[in-house]
This record gives sequence, C-alpha cells and structure tokens, in this order.
Amino acid sequence: MKTLDDVLLELARLAIYEGLTRKKLIDKQAYINRYPELSKKQAVFVTLNKIEGDRSSLRGCIGSILPVRPLIDDVIYNARAAAFNDPRFPPLSLPEFNEIKIEISLLSIPQKITYTTIDELKQKVKMFRHGVILKLSGRQATFLPQVWEQIPDFDLFFEHLCQKAGLAGNCLDYHPEIYVYEVKKIEED
Repeated sequence: MKTLDDVLLELARLAIYEGLTRKKLIDKQAYINRYPELSKKQAVFVTLNKIEGDRSSLRGCIGSILPVRPLIDDVIYNARAAAFNDPRFPPLSLPEFNEIKIEISLLSIPQKITYTTIDELKQKVKMFRHGVILKLSGRQATFLPQVWEQIPDFDLFFEHLCQKAGLAGNCLDYHPEIYVYEVKKIEED
C-alpha cells in the first residue's frame, strides 16, 4: 500500500493532468475509502518547479493558509491553481507537464507572534523552520519556510515579504501582525 505522502503527490499530478486533458481520473471517494486521512481538513501549498538539466525554477505556487477543506480537496484545488492560475506565470502546457517536479507543504495552524520590537521578533521567528504570514493595512502575504533557503537573511526575507504584500520594504517598522507556522514538506524524486 502506498504511503499517504505518495498518494498526495499522485493526486496533485493527476489533478494537473485532468486540467490539461479534461479527462476524469480521480475517484475521490475511492481514495478516501483507502486513505481516510484524506477527509480531514488540512491546509496545503502546492509548489511546481520546472526542471531544466541540473537546475530548477519556480513554475507555480498556490496554497491555503488555514484548513478549510478536506486534505484531498485542498491538494487537488491548489495543484490545479499552481499549474493554471498563479498570476506570475502563464498556464502550464502539456509539453511542460513532464518537466515539473511537485512539492506539497502540509501546514500547521498559524500562531500569532506577539512582539514589541524587531529585535524581539528576530528572536521569536525561527529561520528555516517557520513559514511567516504578514498582515498590515488590509494586505497580507506569506512565505513558506523553504523561502529561507533562497533568502537566508532575516531583514531581506522580511523586506521581500513586505513587498509581496504590496507594502514598502520597511513595513516591519509599522508593526504588522505576524503569524508563524511549520510545514511537512513532501516532494517528488
């Protein structure tokens, strides 16, 4: 029997393939019957990386911050959204389908960080372990913990996160709400 991790990756790939071919391949009830955990609410992000030789580049990343749908539905929805609705990229094409590697991040429930200074925030946010949600003035953005690998500097990480939210790079000066979460990362070989 496949592990749940294998099943999640399979579901994500099948969901994208269904979107490309308009063929119905996923029998959700059959999956849930074999893997009841799929019916529990869970927030996930699905990241697509395009593999080119020994390099890879982001090709789409969409997810949910809070568990509002059953795991099976969140994986299917976010896999398709990452492939076809990430505003940073054109929709994935059939020729690209075999060039992508899928990564799924299962999120813990975000926890609000209380802090009074940026130095105090630096002590509470754990680089490489925490994903971060930033909220200020009706705007919001998140970075998965994996982003620390590309931006391993606290100040630069938060500058980019502020900008992703459509705010000035120094938005930490205005004391935004900060939430952190952890992920279990699953990826294709």
